Amino acid sequence: MVKDSRTPEGAPRKRASVTEQEALDFHSTGRPGKLEIMPTKPMATQRDLSLAYSPGVAVPVKAIAADPATAYDYTTRGNMVAVISNGTAILGLGNLGALASKPVMEGKSVLFKRFADVDSIDLEVDTENVDEFINCVRYLGPSFGGINLEDIKAPECFIIESRLRELMDIPVFHDDQHGTAIIAAAGLINALELTGRDLKTTKLVCNGAGAAAIACIELIKAMGFNPENIILCDTKGVIYQGRTEGMNQWKSAHAVKTDRRTLEEAMKGADVVFGLSQKGAFTEEMIRSMAERPIIFAMANPDPEITPEEVARIRDDAIMATGRSDYPNQVNNVLGFPYIFRGALDVRARQINDAMKIAAAEALANLAREDVPDDVAAAYQGVRPRFGPQYIIPVPFDPRLISAIPVAVARAAIESGAARRVIADLDAYGRELSARRDPIAATTQGIYEQVRRRPKRVVFAEAEEEQVMRAAVSFIGQGLGTAILLGRDDVIRSTAERAGIELDRPGIEIVNARLSTRVEAYVDYLYARLQREGYLQRDVQRLIHNDRNHFAACMVALGDADAMVTGTTRNYATALSDVRRCIDAKPGHKVIGVSIIVSRARTVFVADTAVHDMPSAEELADIAGEAARLARRMGYEPRVAMLAYSTFGQPRGERSERVREAVKILDQRRVDFEYDGEMGADIALNAARMEQYPFCRLSGTANVLVMPAIHSAAISTRMLEELGGTTLIGPLLVGLDKSVQITSMGAKDTDIVNMAAIAAYNAGM
Repeated sequence: MVKDSRTPEGAPRKRASVTEQEALDFHSTGRPGKLEIMPTKPMATQRDLSLAYSPGVAVPVKAIAADPATAYDYTTRGNMVAVISNGTAILGLGNLGALASKPVMEGKSVLFKRFADVDSIDLEVDTENVDEFINCVRYLGPSFGGINLEDIKAPECFIIESRLRELMDIPVFHDDQHGTAIIAAAGLINALELTGRDLKTTKLVCNGAGAAAIACIELIKAMGFNPENIILCDTKGVIYQGRTEGMNQWKSAHAVKTDRRTLEEAMKGADVVFGLSQKGAFTEEMIRSMAERPIIFAMANPDPEITPEEVARIRDDAIMATGRSDYPNQVNNVLGFPYIFRGALDVRARQINDAMKIAAAEALANLAREDVPDDVAAAYQGVRPRFGPQYIIPVPFDPRLISAIPVAVARAAIESGAARRVIADLDAYGRELSARRDPIAATTQGIYEQVRRRPKRVVFAEAEEEQVMRAAVSFIGQGLGTAILLGRDDVIRSTAERAGIELDRPGIEIVNARLSTRVEAYVDYLYARLQREGYLQRDVQRLIHNDRNHFAACMVALGDADAMVTGTTRNYATALSDVRRCIDAKPGHKVIGVSIIVSRARTVFVADTAVHDMPSAEELADIAGEAARLARRMGYEPRVAMLAYSTFGQPRGERSERVREAVKILDQRRVDFEYDGEMGADIALNAARMEQYPFCRLSGTANVLVMPAIHSAAISTRMLEELGGTTLIGPLLVGLDKSVQITSMGAKDTDIVNMAAIAAYNAGM
């Protein structure tokens, strides 16, 4: 992902990480693993079961027997990929066996679903014998629309993929090879453009001759790169014509006629170097010897062949990409495989050929050249990424990927003859894809990315609780900033020791309110605010000494911290009351709570879910404005529905009159977002029912719902959360002059981290 690799002070930033225990807890909590299977059809009645199984299932069985192509219409085949490995090359861990590869393969399946709505199942094949592996996989073709091979060592992976492509009539794609090649090719296209180089005359060195390196070389040759200008190196040096040591047929295919024998010799005068080898492979002398404006792709993971900081000290004219998420221009396979399979599946492709790979690379390159939309730029808060040396590859949370890459792949499949289904209107197909993936997860990732670019000091007000400590450790581990743990030092440390939480690490501070040198300043500040509200100075002293919410809020109010998160041990209303004694509303704003409901089909913002009990018409108008601003800040164009029991005057009621009056107030304010009401929730969220009211001002279904009272907002959101099928985020606290977020009581550590990240994000607004 594209991000600044330095803190605001200019020091190199540490790579985000998680502890071993956090990783184990993540995979074991609740239902073990990361996948489950859910039915897509109703199973509530006997009739449903009769249609799903016997006797109804016999009808599609006969149809498929008569015409095998209809399997794409009547089964999951057209949206199902198998992720298959034998565990011989797991990540950077080596050959640990098929069973050990299962967490990785499950994770790959999750990424397919998360980024491109492709259903996937992981299959671990317990053999290292090439023929046995091939014979196992080849007969699985009827079950799937595509095969994603993963973590299979070279050179066996070349043989396996090649033979399966010949034997099967569905796409077989080894992502370790081609995924890296496609993303690297996209970055190379743009780097060549920026440096004014031509594909046919550029000189490239590739260090590493494994699966990914060979795939990179083969793809750029297919794109038109002159083979004579490519030098491939391995651990024994240059792969040249006539070399016999350490050779195989795949290396021999890329041997060149040259008198250069070492990597150092090969890189002299080179325009481009691809690193797919190991940490430290590129030296200062090698980088210094390259041509002007060199292009350096140091893609070894987890540590690149040379870091951007090291290159920057050597020369200032280089364009760099790495495999790391904490540097600009990340060569991240998730930019490719989900979307490539999405396009291939939708045209029922027989294979993923070179034309489709090149189309994906070119689409990625073109996307990086386009103006970045607001929902991506929101992650950068005013630092909008622009096409240039620090932005030659799109970021994984760019919501345009789902419509750009699959369309390009589908078009190439159709034009090259690999498709069995032709999509007549590819523009409409792109629009359909955009609606298929909900952007809220991308927006949340964008929030995290922005916070990593500008880390904040966040107070965790209830730090004596174990889940709060875990959240703080995760917060700093993900590179989000400094976590200030507020509480008694001895209690925090003893609890952490019992729980196995390591707190002695950079980025964690423990503050005891009773021992702080800032107590007097906080007392003076709060007493000045509360002395005419019935509080004596000793009352304020007790609040600062004994109540962590007041102490934490004063820290934020006086600039000793950027944001705070609380709520784990007390109810929302009490925590909010504590905070509001210390922090006012932002001038011209209304403090409200906004919950975000995320479902498979859509994302909806609901307000006010936390603050106003029975808002007046004026307050409802204010709430609408605040909620619309939040929605827009998170990448949505707000369409606000002012909800009521009645719809446009029927039936009439006293409470609906307040909503009608709020709409009139918004008319007078001439706001810059769509709104209408009063209307029922069914009208606001159902396009067909909304059509019964052609005068409705909303251009589509509402994505911001303003509730007429807090009870209706709270009841509806909590009910949806408990019924399942939706995720509830929040309520987010909006409108305060300083950044505070309040979790629900008993919140899990992951929920606390999310709220802390949002608090840190808002601190920069």
